[in-house]
Amino acid sequence: MKKIVSLVLVMALMLTFVFAFASCGESKTVVIGYTLYDPMNYENENGELVGFDTELAKAVFEKLGYTPIFKKIEWPQKYAELNSGTIDCIWNGFTANTSDDDGIARSEKVDFSYNYMRNKQVIVTTKELAATVTDVNSLAGKVGSVETGSAGDTYLTKTLTGAVKKGVTSQLDAMRELALGTADFVVVDDQLARAYVGVGDYKDLAIVETVAGTEEFYAIGFKKDSELTAKVNKALEELAADGTIATLAEKYGVSNTVITDFSDQK
Repeated sequence: MKKIVSLVLVMALMLTFVFAFASCGESKTVVIGYTLYDPMNYENENGELVGFDTELAKAVFEKLGYTPIFKKIEWPQKYAELNSGTIDCIWNGFTANTSDDDGIARSEKVDFSYNYMRNKQVIVTTKELAATVTDVNSLAGKVGSVETGSAGDTYLTKTLTGAVKKGVTSQLDAMRELALGTADFVVVDDQLARAYVGVGDYKDLAIVETVAGTEEFYAIGFKKDSELTAKVNKALEELAADGTIATLAEKYGVSNTVITDFSDQK
């Protein structure tokens, strides 16, 4: 009987040790919400997720000891995804210095990291129509496709008041509407527009240079009071200092808009 009890105790101790060892070996994970668009987050010819935001997110969380998991989301659901805990951050060309259509500043809904890239909203349309646009009133009565809940949505609603809005689920969907002729123009991020306009299905499109939004900034969005915000800011500073951010910016063609000096944001 004593031998059986001893054996049970030994086995219990061994199991405790195994579980403790396994727990120590578990890595932390972080779920990143994104949508697809070049050059921030997109799939290469092998179906792998790449892009400036993708690689920078990997570098940041590797430095912090987290394993990043990327979850594709629908942009209008970004706050619901974040607040429900299905994602830990929104990292996908997320404009920080704007309000949503409800008039509430995005900074009141989420905690933002440092601004890491400059951007603006631009109008894309056919080359023929682009040549006729002189001001915001030139698009009155025209159908503008835009990603619902985006900074472009806000710009179209508040600035292009005479246009007819056609909301879609992503910026690329908006571009497809224009290419198919089911919209007269789109409002999208400058970063996206310059990556797609003039190429493939979008070869006959043009960016309207006479009308554009004011300067915007991309930042990473976290749930209010998240401990990740300060950690990610510190990692961004370190990756700027060692040249990682500049190297990635050059790789993805965004060197002219990336921010590597965060001293005025502390």
